[in-house]
Amino acid sequence: MTAISDLDIFARVARTANMSAAGREMGLSPAVVSKRISLLEDRLGARLFQRTTRHLTLTETGEGYFKRVVDILSLIEEAEDFVSRRNTRPRGVLKVTAPTAFSRLHIAPHLPAFLARYPEIEIDMHLTDNFVDIIRDGFDVAIRIGELRDSTLVARKLAPDHRVLCAAPRYLAEAGEPKTLSDLESHNCLLAGAQDVWRLEGPEGQLQTRVRGNLRSNSGEFVREALLAGVGIALRSTWDIGAELESGALQVVLPAYRGSSAVDIFAVYPCREFMPNKVNVFIEFLNEVYAAHPPATERNGAQHKVDVPVMATSSENNGTKAPPSRKAAGNKARKNQAQLG
Repeated sequence: MTAISDLDIFARVARTANMSAAGREMGLSPAVVSKRISLLEDRLGARLFQRTTRHLTLTETGEGYFKRVVDILSLIEEAEDFVSRRNTRPRGVLKVTAPTAFSRLHIAPHLPAFLARYPEIEIDMHLTDNFVDIIRDGFDVAIRIGELRDSTLVARKLAPDHRVLCAAPRYLAEAGEPKTLSDLESHNCLLAGAQDVWRLEGPEGQLQTRVRGNLRSNSGEFVREALLAGVGIALRSTWDIGAELESGALQVVLPAYRGSSAVDIFAVYPCREFMPNKVNVFIEFLNEVYAAHPPATERNGAQHKVDVPVMATSSENNGTKAPPSRKAAGNKARKNQAQLG
């Protein structure tokens, strides 16, 4: 198959009727242009130009070939312009995957403003609390709540994720309120996904505590409803239960402890290079919204705008190795936190 560059050289020679002039346009020497034309004629098995010492003219075959080559080069230019316009103008279908509850509470309410600002974008939302391979499944961007993981993907922090231990007053009235972390061993702890270790921060620093309970679900919303129904104690994000904490439907237990500060809310996307503008404006929009209205009741967390090559795994489904002793875990976690910086 003939290379596109050879078609371009041929078309320029045909237009200028001069190999030196065509070479100057392309930054090539006349000798190189002449050699490429000769190789093209050999490959096609036809003479494209009549050559004399003074003139260079197309043969009848060359005339027919030139008309078709011009059409081909025009289509290539149109295709490149199409890609360029789509990469610089926010338009097209934006495929997003995000956690169910977070999407309902903190994405859906803001979509009218986003779609009004970018009317040529259509949003295809896939809601799940399970981990999704965005490359394999063809998503443009994922909203993830979790910790950073090394990956070829890129993540941008949108907001901090504040998590507290909490329960319904009904549950606490029946089971009693835990006074120390060790008291959790005798309480019914509601588990999300495969998680049976809660990573916490408290007076001792960072630590891990293994918990047990009679209810587990891959759905964050299901765990939330069970929590409100008084089934047990859960580690939940304040963006998810802020209204219930304010109303008294839920109350914080062991207030000296909170979820690991390494857990944040991220936008995760495949590649920083050639990122479609529809992805960029969506991430910028969420960053703008969450800077003004953080999706949490604690609103003093710093906002960061740093792109790093990481993967954020779902906080609802983040597998954790068996915990070391609480003291050892605290020392190791402090070291890891310093490395994450």
